[in-house]
Amino acid sequence: MTSLIRQPPLLFPATARHTATVIFIHGLGDTGHGWASAVENWRRRQRLDEVKFILPHAPQIPITCNWGMKMPGWYDIHTIDGNAESLRKNEDEAGILISQAYIHGLIQREIDAGIPAERIVVGGFSQGGAMSIFAGLTSKVKLAGIVALSSYLVLSLKFAELVPKPQVNQDTPIFMAHGDSDQVVNTQLGKKSYELLKEMGYQPTMKIYPGMGHSACLEELDDVEAFLRQRLPALGKEEKPEL
Repeated sequence: MTSLIRQPPLLFPATARHTATVIFIHGLGDTGHGWASAVENWRRRQRLDEVKFILPHAPQIPITCNWGMKMPGWYDIHTIDGNAESLRKNEDEAGILISQAYIHGLIQREIDAGIPAERIVVGGFSQGGAMSIFAGLTSKVKLAGIVALSSYLVLSLKFAELVPKPQVNQDTPIFMAHGDSDQVVNTQLGKKSYELLKEMGYQPTMKIYPGMGHSACLEELDDVEAFLRQRLPALGKEEKPEL
């Protein structure tokens, strides 16, 4: 595979002391800019002032269901019919693993900059949410949480063997959300992924939004904000030692 050309992520620095980081990953055909308005809305509320937001951009890759034409994607998809068997049949394992390594690198960069792993949340929408679950649960460092909107579990048939031992994120909270009218990533696929994760001993919660298709809504974004506030509570100003 030829080397991928990557644009640097879109960054929203913390508005107070930087104590936590959220990496939020967009869906197929989008860019990090597609989620900038949601981040700006959270920042306006001033409830996540210590959080830095990283919105990475997927590289342009050929997408089979788009007649092989290039578009931003974290991995190739052969069909978009929301069917679990169709998605499992032709999963782009190599592409998924390349994106996994990239996301793990973003996490490590934050750790190297002084942010503890347990103050980092990985989240995303659709393909980005699928990568968040996969990269989050296969991370070798314990994260604060995982957010997966309108998404599903990739490589589910061999997922257990891809998770490093010990499973440091076995108890990491996973917030999953889905619209009940999603025709792109079928709601039942989201529910089945939630059930599989529970069966494997993980800690997902799931909320279904009536009337919502393959998109986001204000109520859902409020719920994501509440999850982030719970998992990344403000630490306040750093206390300086007395001389």
